Amino acid sequence: MCGIAGAISFNEDMREDMKIYENMQHALLRRGPDQRGIVLTKESALIHTRLAVIDVQNGRQPMSYGKYTIVYNGELYNTAEIRKELEKEFEFDTHSDTEVVLKSFVKWGEKCLDRFNGIYAFAVYDEHKHRLFMARDRIGVKPFFYYMNDNKFIFASEIPALLQHPDVPHEIDTQGVSELILMSPGRTASCGVIRGIKEVKAGWCGYYTADGLELHQYWRLKAYELHETFEQTTEHVRELVLDSIRRQLVSDVPVCTFLSGGLDSSLISSVASTEMKKHGKILDTFSIDYRDNDKYFQKSHFQPDSDPEYIQCMADYLGTNHHWTVVDTPELVNALYDATEARGLPGMADVDASLLIFCREIKKYGTVALSGECADEIFGGYPWYRDKDIRMTDGFPWAQSTAYRKNFLSEYYSEKINAEEYVYSAYRNTADYAMKLPSDSPLEYRMREMTQLNFDWFMQTLLDRKDRMSMYSGLEVRVPFCDYRIAEYLYNVPWEYKDYQGREKGLLREAMKEWLPDKVLWRKKSPYPKTHNPAFLEAVTDKLKAILEEKDNILFDLVKREELEKLTRHEDYVQWYGQLMNLPQTIAFFLQLDHWLKCYNIKLI
Repeated sequence: MCGIAGAISFNEDMREDMKIYENMQHALLRRGPDQRGIVLTKESALIHTRLAVIDVQNGRQPMSYGKYTIVYNGELYNTAEIRKELEKEFEFDTHSDTEVVLKSFVKWGEKCLDRFNGIYAFAVYDEHKHRLFMARDRIGVKPFFYYMNDNKFIFASEIPALLQHPDVPHEIDTQGVSELILMSPGRTASCGVIRGIKEVKAGWCGYYTADGLELHQYWRLKAYELHETFEQTTEHVRELVLDSIRRQLVSDVPVCTFLSGGLDSSLISSVASTEMKKHGKILDTFSIDYRDNDKYFQKSHFQPDSDPEYIQCMADYLGTNHHWTVVDTPELVNALYDATEARGLPGMADVDASLLIFCREIKKYGTVALSGECADEIFGGYPWYRDKDIRMTDGFPWAQSTAYRKNFLSEYYSEKINAEEYVYSAYRNTADYAMKLPSDSPLEYRMREMTQLNFDWFMQTLLDRKDRMSMYSGLEVRVPFCDYRIAEYLYNVPWEYKDYQGREKGLLREAMKEWLPDKVLWRKKSPYPKTHNPAFLEAVTDKLKAILEEKDNILFDLVKREELEKLTRHEDYVQWYGQLMNLPQTIAFFLQLDHWLKCYNIKLI
């Protein structure tokens, strides 16, 4: 994994702005601490920072072939197959997937994307045709932000790198305010919150030329009739999951896994451990916990038990080298600010901060880790898939808080923004976009909508989190359940199969039952662990009180001071973002928002 950036102009000499490009590159060094490069022509500046994973010695970027130059961030999991086909026509100088991506584009143009199985964001400048091609992977695991004015197209892996370019404004308008207060930590697809900053959507690609920017979709979830028995479906799922995990273990540097004691990370760890034992190696697994969580943990409908017992069960079952990261409250509070800078936006509060700390510790042992994200969205694991009342609610099931959130808007923005309309239209556009079949029952019709909603919103929020928090420490995290083949297939599997035995992800459990002990296989889903220590609420409350004492703070032009004061008194509140963000996290979110406004010198327009 890496950081990429660049700028294209057809009426300015790009060679004159080296200092700007160095500043953009510096902002991406955490993503790629191993190597760096900049290639300039009159029309183009291509910038790269490299995290070396495959062909450490030879995979330097930007990489050129003839008149084509690429900057690439990602991993191809079918590199060997594509390379074998290309070797009939091309000679290769490296073993890197970067060279395979570049020469695939040279041969097939944008149709190369149909052949790729991986996670990626890349740009190729064609000096002969005077155009930049850009693409983002089907699922949207890797980011690609951009800003465009009349003279220039500027792009980068992260928003802070774009903000290093003097052409990019540090401003937010009413859309940005709507995203921050009404949608965060979610974000409308293609919207970069800051005025003029956009993101190439997952599964989209396009060209920038002297005529402007043209983007189009090359992949989406499609509906088709599935004519398979439950037994055939189970076998199909098993083959897809095993193949995806095994492909993603390929690396020239050490590979490890996240292990939460839940179904998804345990399955990945089990397959990875088995594969490594074939080569005489022992898998390293990593878990996170919080100081005194055993003392303060409270059972709930969403989290009936804590993780350590199940984690230890899996570590013993697999015989892994297991590592614990234990986070204390002061460290967690301090990390809220680094997490904001890592995401480039205010985000998921301590849910982000704890992952940032966790990834920093994992990086001490390895460079590549596998994680269980996206199984819940694809296999139907969340409560809102299975609760009949919640799934039929006309709105985002994890964010029924618009009425509460809009109260925070200052008087100025309350008059300019129709909160209910903004949120509902975003929801309705996504639900209507989901592809259905005339033969779908009312239940299957709704489940397709639910899958698309989760795919485009909740899953993207978690993928943003995983990419930014991990790459902040130069850790590459791969997500095997994000294999597009799994997503395509499961979109068309009947709900009664997915809900096997009335259990969340019942189909996945049945398909992979040989890989786990029953205690873990049938454990009720548990969300990402968070601190239950009352000291966290006390600490973030004190910090918010300190902000409230400031007289000149742009935050109060955006948010009502009196609503923040209510938070500090711990009065009635509504979940900010599902079970992941309650009162402590809501307070921490506003700490992140305050830090973000100040850190990037944001102006309101």
